Amino acid sequence: MNKKIVVYVKNHCPYCNRAKALLEHKELKFETINLEGKEEEYVKLKKKTGMMTVPQIFIGETFIGGYTELAAFEATGELDKILHSV
Repeated sequence: MNKKIVVYVKNHCPYCNRAKALLEHKELKFETINLEGKEEEYVKLKKKTGMMTVPQIFIGETFIGGYTELAAFEATGELDKILHSV
């Protein structure tokens, strides 16, 4: 069973677009949360993850990082393992 995927993005973010494209290419369903104009929500997210940029990607309850980390997990085959682990 696939875990819920949530991608936090902002407008005009090339890495956000790449992350969404990678997930779409894998035909994965995901929720996009746009933080544009939601500075308080963005500050809370940055405090939670320690990451200062977008995209910020969660699979289930696990924060996996941004596009670079997502692409690395995909390249090594770890992404499928993360998605299907219990």
